[in-house]
Amino acid sequence: MRWRNRALWTLVVVSCAVLLLAPALWNGYPLIYPDTGGYLVRPLTGTLELGRSALYGAFLLAGAPAAFWPNVILQALLVAWLIVLILRAHDLRRRPWLALAITIVLTLATSLPWFASQLMPDIMFPAGVLALYLLAYGVDQLSVLERLALYAVIAFAIAAHMAMLALALGLVATLWLLARIPAFADLSPRLPWAALAVAAGLVAAPASNALITGEFAFTPGGASFLFGRLVEDDIVSRYLDKQCPDQTLRICVYRNDISTGYDDWLWKNDTPFWKLGGWKGYSDEERRIILATLTSDPLAHLTTAIAHSLEQFVSFRTEVATDHDDNSHTIDTFRERLPRQYPKLIAARQLSEQFDVSALNWIDVPVGALAMAGLAGALAFRRRLGLTSRAAALDATVLLTLAINAVVCGVFSHPADRYQSRLIPLAPLALVIVLASRRPA
Repeated sequence: MRWRNRALWTLVVVSCAVLLLAPALWNGYPLIYPDTGGYLVRPLTGTLELGRSALYGAFLLAGAPAAFWPNVILQALLVAWLIVLILRAHDLRRRPWLALAITIVLTLATSLPWFASQLMPDIMFPAGVLALYLLAYGVDQLSVLERLALYAVIAFAIAAHMAMLALALGLVATLWLLARIPAFADLSPRLPWAALAVAAGLVAAPASNALITGEFAFTPGGASFLFGRLVEDDIVSRYLDKQCPDQTLRICVYRNDISTGYDDWLWKNDTPFWKLGGWKGYSDEERRIILATLTSDPLAHLTTAIAHSLEQFVSFRTEVATDHDDNSHTIDTFRERLPRQYPKLIAARQLSEQFDVSALNWIDVPVGALAMAGLAGALAFRRRLGLTSRAAALDATVLLTLAINAVVCGVFSHPADRYQSRLIPLAPLALVIVLASRRPA
């Protein structure tokens, strides 16, 4: 019976993974994004770059000979496995078809399959959060090997994208604070396990960069991303109006070219940011101006941070980049460095047909919004609904994750649907599990 049970669960995991790969299978090739080329180039050149993890680039490059199918298959299997572990943590191990049903819903009504099928580290955000939750609240249901695997997932997720580090630190801290509130005292997590996993990620990020590029450093860009947001909000312009001319501020030379959007500032080669040296040559002055504006204009920092965080919290439309111009760097990377894969990439539906996924948001956005509302209501009336402490903990973890991510991305970057849409599938996933694990009245 035990062998048959394991075989059944294995079949379910594989079936769930296939469902999550539906966009890539339909596309005829794993999906790319404008940033994909930046990740791929890192191990090829042995260099660090703004916001591009060398470790995730090495992970992608390992799958290049097989047209990157091993990468998206592993990503899909990881998510499917985590869903199964979550069910087990909530005493739903005897309901394998529930895992399949949940995955069908997530495939049809959320962005999850689009991220699982994409050559980007975004899928590691929901994976990392689920892994943290399991270590904090479900560690008693895990074997030693499963715990070690979850440590590896979290460490890889943090090394793959530095925003995951901020999210993980914020989540561990808020879960600790939540357990100190009398009404939530029963949600006490085993945070040493989760904190140790985050610490592993803190080591893995610079260590992997050292191994791949020779530089023991975190993936660069934190100050530059924040500075770009301050440029977009005109906080930098107002500061320079008061300070320039100032021979100690190199940016004063470009005072009339400062007003621009966040993406243009960071990614167009002719902006003052790159003329001044980019993240390598301009980081010191960026930090100086950031600190100065925090002192001289704290209200502007506060109001824009709040506004952007709120906007980010409700911005989670599913997006797929199909425009050749937007994907030009990735396309050029394939053509110049992976010529055998270039014809397959160009022939895939994403670039040959340039399909539009905006219609998906007639379903994805309402499902995400209703799931968040459902989680908030379930947490508020958890005793009346008969929620277990572990179910309430999952509920709280997902809501806190979405709030913290909105703050991290809204404050240190700027609002973008992709930043929140990669995590919004956690809401319907959690809501189904919370309701399925209710105690009978």
